[in-house]
Amino acid sequence: MQQLISDLKAAGITEIRTNERLAPFTTWKIGGPADVLIIPQDKEQIAAAIRTLQQHGIPWTVIGRGSNLLVRDKGIRGVVIKLGSALETLRFEGTTVYAGASYSFIKLSILAAKEGLTGLEFAGGIPGSVGGAVYMNAGAHGSDVSRILKQAEVILDTGELVRMQLEDLQYAYRHSVLHTLPGIVTEAVFELQEGDRKEIAGAMAAYRDRRLRTQPLQLACAGSVFRNPAGGFAAKLIEEAGLKGKRVGGAEISMLHANFIVNTGNATAEDVLTLIQEVQQIVLDTYGISLVPEVLVVGER
Repeated sequence: MQQLISDLKAAGITEIRTNERLAPFTTWKIGGPADVLIIPQDKEQIAAAIRTLQQHGIPWTVIGRGSNLLVRDKGIRGVVIKLGSALETLRFEGTTVYAGASYSFIKLSILAAKEGLTGLEFAGGIPGSVGGAVYMNAGAHGSDVSRILKQAEVILDTGELVRMQLEDLQYAYRHSVLHTLPGIVTEAVFELQEGDRKEIAGAMAAYRDRRLRTQPLQLACAGSVFRNPAGGFAAKLIEEAGLKGKRVGGAEISMLHANFIVNTGNATAEDVLTLIQEVQQIVLDTYGISLVPEVLVVGER
């Protein structure tokens, strides 16, 4: 590992931490340590880091803002690449928006609205980064990234930087080709439409008020835990099964929104995973429907 660290430094990586606990880097505030955590300062450092890791045969995992992510209690072996503030870039060119992978998806939607651009209203309640949203085809309120994305800049596991068009990403519900094609999104290009500022602001305010009433945003959580099954809603099934408030250790199904699991203060990843499995089994036994987790689970159990 010392040779790897030396080679990463030689490749220009300046921020390197060993045995770094990952809980502070996730919105669930859960997760064991990474063998090595690196925070590249720009695209060139990301590419150099990946090439170095490939040469050493070391596995790597990338994290952005840590939402929609559950890190297991034993942490992540190999190297975790944390995208830093250097990728928090944003510029508007007419109706085209260029956003860095680390940029807040919520902040992006707010600034687009101020520009009088419509298409990103749905993103006002999605707490992740632009890169994460592109990776998972994030969506809400009947829309998703696939409706507005024009192009994504991606660094492949070879260290090569490529531009992927919308059709290259093979989007489906909460899925993209990036789930099987190792790479790191560094920038997204969105194509929006001109709209009425008052109408856009009104829609976003309505979405915001609904979130505040129905989601446990004051507690550590990771957004929706399960994908909605075809023709239905995971939250409705979980609530009707009487599971609101169900707990395993420090993990609890929110009383506000049944598709949220909150960390009441001392939850472990094992608590969350056990609760997920119990919900899946009860919903399957009650309704014959298999709920599929939306959150990404990484690391050693």
